Amino acid sequence: MPQTEDTKQIGESTLPPNDAAALKRSPKHWLGLTIALVVVVGLLSSGIWSRVKARTALNAETAQAALPAVSVVSPKQTALADEIILPGNVQPFITSPIYARTNGYLKKWNFDIGAHVKQGQLLAVIETPEVDQQLQQARSNLLTAQANLELASITKARYQGLLKSNAVSQQDVDNAVGTYNANKATVEADRAAVEQYSAMVSFEKIYAPFDGVVTARNTDIGDLINSGSAGGTKTDLFHISQPGKLRVYVNVPEEYSQGVKVGMTADLSLAEFPGRTFQGQLVRTAEDINLTTRTLLIEIDVDNPTGTLLTGSYAEVHLAVPTRASTFRIPVNTLLFRSEGMRVGVVKGGKVVLTAVTPGHDFGNEIEIVAGLTPQDQVIVNPPDSIISGQAVQVVQATLPGDIK
Repeated sequence: MPQTEDTKQIGESTLPPNDAAALKRSPKHWLGLTIALVVVVGLLSSGIWSRVKARTALNAETAQAALPAVSVVSPKQTALADEIILPGNVQPFITSPIYARTNGYLKKWNFDIGAHVKQGQLLAVIETPEVDQQLQQARSNLLTAQANLELASITKARYQGLLKSNAVSQQDVDNAVGTYNANKATVEADRAAVEQYSAMVSFEKIYAPFDGVVTARNTDIGDLINSGSAGGTKTDLFHISQPGKLRVYVNVPEEYSQGVKVGMTADLSLAEFPGRTFQGQLVRTAEDINLTTRTLLIEIDVDNPTGTLLTGSYAEVHLAVPTRASTFRIPVNTLLFRSEGMRVGVVKGGKVVLTAVTPGHDFGNEIEIVAGLTPQDQVIVNPPDSIISGQAVQVVQATLPGDIK
């Protein structure tokens, strides 16, 4: 049956107007809802992820903060030549006490302490009246012996002439010859006595044996002088030293004995000359280790033409002694003394490795390590006694090799 307009109107009016509009808008509507849902989920996920990330970072920071904090230092590599500082005694190149060789009284002296004298200058004169009398007596004995020898010579010649004519016997000639020989020997003995006493008299005058400085005068006019060769207490009248060139004697410890060689230079520093050094040369060694001190005695010569350095001074001698191998220095507060031996804590990959080391020379606040370390090692400073290998640590401060104090 054909539909009329009334019928169409009745059919279209069977759906509500809002539902029809909703049907027309449904695709866009669902798209908006989907986008909104995605945004909400994204926001929720972002918030949750940030919370998880923050908690993870907090846990990591907490774990890191729980690790023991340590300070480390890198070993300081030493040079192939180590400078050692040793005490030295400054002595004159030549020094001599001047003794008397005859007995008597001091008549006069010509030089006092500090005087510069030349070789052969007269230092003092001694009065020796007894020696003078003995010399006079020896000369008189020599004259008597010479007179007897002359008479014996005449008698011998006369008897030898008479023997040719058989006027005297052979025995008389032999007696005359024997008397002559005896008198000749007496003359020689008396002449030797005169020379002896002459030499004793020459010792009345005391001369300087070399150019130098009088460092001591232990006598005065009128003092009784005893011969230096006589028994009893011996006192040197003068003491002379030659300060133009000085000898410095140094005792080198045995471990450095192979490094010191004749010809090497040395620097001397003295307390009375702050900031100034004097150069010398090693001229000889004893080539023998002292059994008591376990040291090698060496001699260093220093030129002192102006007399700036005084003999008897104390000096610090700086020697650059070559070492056999490169070594390291670390602070002494890095060492661990364990029952198994000396150890240091080295940080590798954030964990502790207890490393065995071989110590060398002790320099006070530093110690030499001859084996067990490398330049790249990070050595823990002031490690706790409870530290063990494999323990995780965090480095809070690192010191460069040249910053070790």
